[in-house]
Amino acid sequence: MHGPIILAIFYVLIFPGCVLLQPTEPFEPVPAAKATDIIVSAPSQPVPAKEEAVPEALTLERSLEIALKNNPEVAATLWDVSAAGAKVDQAKAARLPTLTYEGNYIKYLNSRPLWEARFNNQRRIFTKQQSRGDVLLKLPLFTGGRIINEIKASELFRLAEENRLSRTRDELVFNVSSTFYGILSQERVIDSVKFSLQAMQEQRQKMAKMVEVEKAAKVDLLRTEVRVADLEQSLEKETNVLEIQKRLLANLMGLDFEKARMKFTGKLTFEKVGYRAEQLVSKALELRPDFKAAKDRLESQARRVDAARAGHYPNVNLVGAYGYRGSGVMGVNDDRNALNPTDRGPFYDDDGQIGVTVTLPLFEGGRISAKVSEEFSVLAAAQERLRKLNLQVRQEVETAILDVDSSSARVKATEKALEQARESLRIETLKYNLGAGTITDVLDAQTALLVTETNYYRALADFRSALARLKLAVGGELS
Repeated sequence: MHGPIILAIFYVLIFPGCVLLQPTEPFEPVPAAKATDIIVSAPSQPVPAKEEAVPEALTLERSLEIALKNNPEVAATLWDVSAAGAKVDQAKAARLPTLTYEGNYIKYLNSRPLWEARFNNQRRIFTKQQSRGDVLLKLPLFTGGRIINEIKASELFRLAEENRLSRTRDELVFNVSSTFYGILSQERVIDSVKFSLQAMQEQRQKMAKMVEVEKAAKVDLLRTEVRVADLEQSLEKETNVLEIQKRLLANLMGLDFEKARMKFTGKLTFEKVGYRAEQLVSKALELRPDFKAAKDRLESQARRVDAARAGHYPNVNLVGAYGYRGSGVMGVNDDRNALNPTDRGPFYDDDGQIGVTVTLPLFEGGRISAKVSEEFSVLAAAQERLRKLNLQVRQEVETAILDVDSSSARVKATEKALEQARESLRIETLKYNLGAGTITDVLDAQTALLVTETNYYRALADFRSALARLKLAVGGELS
């Protein structure tokens, strides 16, 4: 009889929560084997991100490849898709029969019959200690559509999560592209500042020699030195901006900036484009993953409403059980069919049953109706959010097209201004060398050229970023 007692003590310790076997470590990476298969345009299973070996010079394509593989938010969303897939499996499992084992050991104050008499004149067994064990079978036959609607709801929710993953990847592509173009632009700006600084330092050396031979005023030398100091400060400022952009890109790529030592290669190109809002809006509503996800969530919620309404219907289940009844020590009473005082156990006998049960809610205090009302409210909220997203998609596409047009005009304007600024600097430098101009005119022309070059390179970066934003707004290729 020690076995049932030990089993009872074990249950008392485990089920109330006194003992937890193998607690989950929150900061330990989850094995990839725990993931559910995912059918999306992404790695088949979410895995812990590993630091990538960064090449000597990163192109935009390589940067995107590393980011899509290594970005923490993409990895987290991938796990969300895996969790949604597991919910589908849970919902589908409700259609299948369940087999459970149920056992107990009970000691009574007074003797109880071990089992009821099964035929006339059968001797009844009485005991204060009883144990039993049963294998229970349950198979749902009718649930009012609850199970099938829960399956459909979970499948649609998984599709919504997959589309959310696609949108997360699209947003990452935009952020990496925009930052990458910003870095290329900033490097060109720094090159312009360095060129201006070098030219001004050479001019200061010439001016110093001219002051020594009294062919130039000392104030011209001071003006040149002030300009050199301004350029050195500007170079420091622009370099810091570049370092910040590099750290931002390293963060998007999921890399340690100090270990990555990233260098970049690429071109800031410009081409004439022309897009029509009417065509791209309809394309965006067809391709945008977040819009698809919103529609999937709406359909999923509609199925949840149906699942909640199924609570008003009866549940029909096939049930069965097979097991044993037994006792280790027997006692007697004055029943003529009881055991003799000399009879001792242990006594065991098997027993089983099978049947159909019907459960029909008659009064639930309004719980089922309140649940249905809750799901209908969530459905109405999902409808409004879909309508809001529809308007937002249109606004984003139209705004992105305007940004592309605006940045295109800026590039064209700064191209002409850049030609004029270079020519002005050449003329003012020539005039000064011939003694027909002043050093102030040269410094002003040099400043104008630097400002124009900065505006030009940043306009190019804005143009490329605007195209990337338009692609994000449309949710696919622009062609």
